[in-house]
Amino acid sequence: MWGIIRQRAACKGNHASNLEQGIRAIALRTFSSSAKQMTVRDALNSALDEEMSADPKVFIMGEEVGEYQGAYKISKGLLDKYGPDRVVDTPITEAGFAGIGVGAAYYGLRPVIEFMTFNFSMQAIDHIINSAAKSNYMSAGQISVPIVFRGPNGAAAGVGAQHSQCYAAWYGAIPGLKVLAPYSSEDARGLLKAAIRDPDPVVFLENELLYGESFPISDEVLDSSFSLPIGKAKIEREGKDVTITAFSKMVGYALQAADILAKEGINAEVINLRTIRPLDRSTINSSVRKTNRLVTVEEGFPQHGVGAEICATVVEDSFEYLDAPVERIAGADVPMPYAANLERMAVPQVEDIVRAAKRACYRSH
Repeated sequence: MWGIIRQRAACKGNHASNLEQGIRAIALRTFSSSAKQMTVRDALNSALDEEMSADPKVFIMGEEVGEYQGAYKISKGLLDKYGPDRVVDTPITEAGFAGIGVGAAYYGLRPVIEFMTFNFSMQAIDHIINSAAKSNYMSAGQISVPIVFRGPNGAAAGVGAQHSQCYAAWYGAIPGLKVLAPYSSEDARGLLKAAIRDPDPVVFLENELLYGESFPISDEVLDSSFSLPIGKAKIEREGKDVTITAFSKMVGYALQAADILAKEGINAEVINLRTIRPLDRSTINSSVRKTNRLVTVEEGFPQHGVGAEICATVVEDSFEYLDAPVERIAGADVPMPYAANLERMAVPQVEDIVRAAKRACYRSH
């Protein structure tokens, strides 16, 4: 309750706060317009290129990564530069090349295994979990498994139930794995470099619909030594009234929702999780202790989801700070429909986030 009292006391300062935030937003847009731009696709490609150049133990393996330049052109140009020994085209056999990759990692190489979509990783899930994730523990630390499993995850557009699942919660439940989910070009470049350099197996969940999106990128991010810390979230937008957590494509939706909410006097803080496992509980709880409200956003199924885990950690660590029930926004609890109108209903939309944030702020109208 003391959070409500504090929030009401701060309401008089909301107008000044909104003005200040507007000035910051204008300044950010001015900076962004003059900053360099890079697509997520190019960010991933450049990260792979630089890490392969820096470390001869790094190699890429998967379907169509070489001659076809990658199903989504993430590995474009790498076959010509590094040759077929380090850019390895495989048959359609995920269990086969994932297992070969794990074995190579046992012997000190650093494989980057591409799944054309993470839905196909189900063919290789035994190697990912039983062979990769558990070996360091079961060998008492004698075996490291420095391998990256990467590819597009979650819903795309019109690809049906078998090609639209989000695997963040699936792999996020497994001890021994690190699970990353980039949003921007900075995320993609910095996190993929960190994943390749990491001594443990990393599941790297991209989004097909983000590959062609361009984001501002700084000279620091373009430096070949740049990487981002695994396990650290990013506050994309600061706010005081409600915390919105999201990852991958949903970060963009959350930022759009925050712009709409600002016009109605609600100052939302948007957290880009970046890492699903280990989850940055500290940043999430610190934000909730400031805003006293929480909305979680994800594309995956609601039951046992990433949002459910975030809700649990906030209730465990910051329950006394909450001034409203936690709101969870997730995909519909059904296999993904193929029809475009039903597909849109099955995936969270910006308006869903806006409504949830308004409910949390007791502003339903």
